[in-house]
Amino acid sequence: MPQQPIQAPFPGVFYRRPAPDQPPFVEPGQRVEADTVIGLIEVMKQFCELRAEATGTLITFEVEDETVVEAGQAIATLEGE
Repeated sequence: MPQQPIQAPFPGVFYRRPAPDQPPFVEPGQRVEADTVIGLIEVMKQFCELRAEATGTLITFEVEDETVVEAGQAIATLEGE
């Protein structure tokens, strides 16, 4: 099964949860469907959902929660089906 990165579409701050008091969208080891929200990227007080592009298992997050990321940076690794 091929592994593929889920990349930041633009620079911003990456968040794994919808709000500080909420659980993460997904956890490593969890199976996700294509288009599942795995996190948010904030740019200038606007939030964009970061979604899995394929169905598979989320292997790992490559960055910590609330980390500044660059465009094209790997955020997570997905093992496709």
